[in-house]
Amino acid sequence: MTGASLTLDNYGATPGEAFSLEEVDRVVDDVAGHLASRQHKDGYLVYDLEADATIASEYIMLEHFLDMIDAPLEDELATYIRSIQGKHGGWPLFYDGDFDMSATVKAYYALKLVGDDPTAEHMRRAREAVLARGGAAKCNVFTIFALAFFGEVPWSAPPAMPVELMLMPRWFPLSLWRMAYWSRTVIAPLLVLAAKRPRARNPRGVRIQELFASPPETVKTWLHNPTGKLMGEFFLGLDKVLKVVEPFFPGFTRKMAINAVVKFMKPRQYGDDGLGGIYPAMANAVLCYDTLGYAPDHPDRAQAMACVRKLLSAPQKDGRPRFMQSCMSPIWDTSLGGHALLEAGISPSDPRMRGAFDWLLKKQVLDVKGDWAIMRPKTRPGGWAFQYTNDHYPDVDDTAVVGLLLHRAEDPRHDESVARAAEWIIGMQSKNGGWGAFDADNTDDYLNSIPFADHGALLDPPTADVSARCVSFLAQAGYGKDHPALRRGVEYLIKDQEQDGSWFGRWGTNYIYGTWSVLCAFNAVGEDPNAPHMRRAIEFLKTRQREDGGWGEDGATYWKERRAEVKASTPSQTAWGVLGLMAAGELESDAVKRGIAYLMNAPRKGDKWDEPWYTAVGFPRIFYLRYDGYSAYFPLWALARYRNLMRSNARKTAYGM
Repeated sequence: MTGASLTLDNYGATPGEAFSLEEVDRVVDDVAGHLASRQHKDGYLVYDLEADATIASEYIMLEHFLDMIDAPLEDELATYIRSIQGKHGGWPLFYDGDFDMSATVKAYYALKLVGDDPTAEHMRRAREAVLARGGAAKCNVFTIFALAFFGEVPWSAPPAMPVELMLMPRWFPLSLWRMAYWSRTVIAPLLVLAAKRPRARNPRGVRIQELFASPPETVKTWLHNPTGKLMGEFFLGLDKVLKVVEPFFPGFTRKMAINAVVKFMKPRQYGDDGLGGIYPAMANAVLCYDTLGYAPDHPDRAQAMACVRKLLSAPQKDGRPRFMQSCMSPIWDTSLGGHALLEAGISPSDPRMRGAFDWLLKKQVLDVKGDWAIMRPKTRPGGWAFQYTNDHYPDVDDTAVVGLLLHRAEDPRHDESVARAAEWIIGMQSKNGGWGAFDADNTDDYLNSIPFADHGALLDPPTADVSARCVSFLAQAGYGKDHPALRRGVEYLIKDQEQDGSWFGRWGTNYIYGTWSVLCAFNAVGEDPNAPHMRRAIEFLKTRQREDGGWGEDGATYWKERRAEVKASTPSQTAWGVLGLMAAGELESDAVKRGIAYLMNAPRKGDKWDEPWYTAVGFPRIFYLRYDGYSAYFPLWALARYRNLMRSNARKTAYGM
């Protein structure tokens, strides 16, 4: 098959133009070389992780809250914010996305804080866009809290968040322990801020009252029912009651609760990786320490601030300004990049791969029972986190991907680590057969009806993409289809399939990501490609392929009425489409050949294909991500697997991903 080729007919290139497998080899070798060269001397890979303007804006606001202004850094962040302003005058949540009120208000405020003239064209456009959509009073709850810190809105605007919630046990309906890990780490320090009601120092006295359609003190309705359900109305009523009675809560319980927050934060703030490993929690920790009177040089506060500043992106080779990341992704990048490099033909015994394996083995959490253990106290730890260090919060998605990689290396030295990972993943399975990312049975849906939950992401319920990775890992690791965990996982996935044959992608955009994930899992467990659920999934991917041979999905697909929206094909989503079809036995289909042709022809520099689009998500409809590495290792993975399978007799991969 070495002379096999694929045509670019219907792709947009010269009709009949073809690429031989030898040409695919050359691209694979070139990209793999560039990718491997990015490896850190300690063995890991890490790429930038970009969000929207919100994180950079919030960081500028943080410095002005504290009156600790780093002018050169703020200038660079302001340049970044200006560079991503949308055509609509505001700021979107992802590349070429719609206007978002909260992102725009924060971006405008940040730019005004650093000294941008309100009469400047970009500021005027932003202001007009905000007012045309009802003004800053339409912001989400997180933004309302930020504005309250600066005195831009009254403290009657945010929802009541009594710090005494920190004392509530797991059985209490509104306990923090019923919420997802990210909610827990963000809310805990925020409870102190809501109780103490600090005022930003704001040394330049910058205000943004011009963004309100009417004076904030005259606004009567700040909070809304997030779900429209009766439970939401109940919680709105409860919020009114709490705002009346909270001032009468006993002082000793308030003090106990504040101490409980500090006690919660300290063991979860690892070195310079920060509380929860995510920006909002880290920044809230800094504000919390400041509000409680910790001096800037106090070890806990200084460490918390250093964690925040560590999120500044690396200098951009294309000259773009740097930005603040929401978190860092070394374990995710190292494991996914490792899969791509192995697929590209680098031997598991190669020193570069051995370095990656050794680094990952050191990062396995074996001795910390994190917050997940509240629901699974008898399960031994054995997972991996997403960041460099986040021992209280490993996740089953990273754990499955790392486990798949270590098992694939076929090195006996990995056996114990892989076994512990499988044991932990089985222990983290939810009652319905699926897996959430960080917590088991985190399904108290009524919590998404509280006024604070207007972002709709307070929980971490099981999802198809995470569950598929767990099924893939367990199957590749040798668990039979009749094993209870695997059987229940497969049943969950079949039941969770969408009507059009796809699966929802919680952590990647969107139905292409979810469908690729599940088809890989079904391949690993040996599902019949002709089974009805398989044929429906295959047909979904084929019908979603674009005229240029690629696949693409917009961030807007997380709104049900826009689930088919797409602006352009992307290399990473095309790789998922191709990998999914190959996993389902469609190696020699026209759809796969056209997808490979798209990847061969798409613009690329070094290890990365050009991809400005955001193909991942933190919280659907609220917070989106662009993994800088996705346009490198996923296309490489797809091309390498294609050429490997085309030259094999089995024509089917033996791996779970």
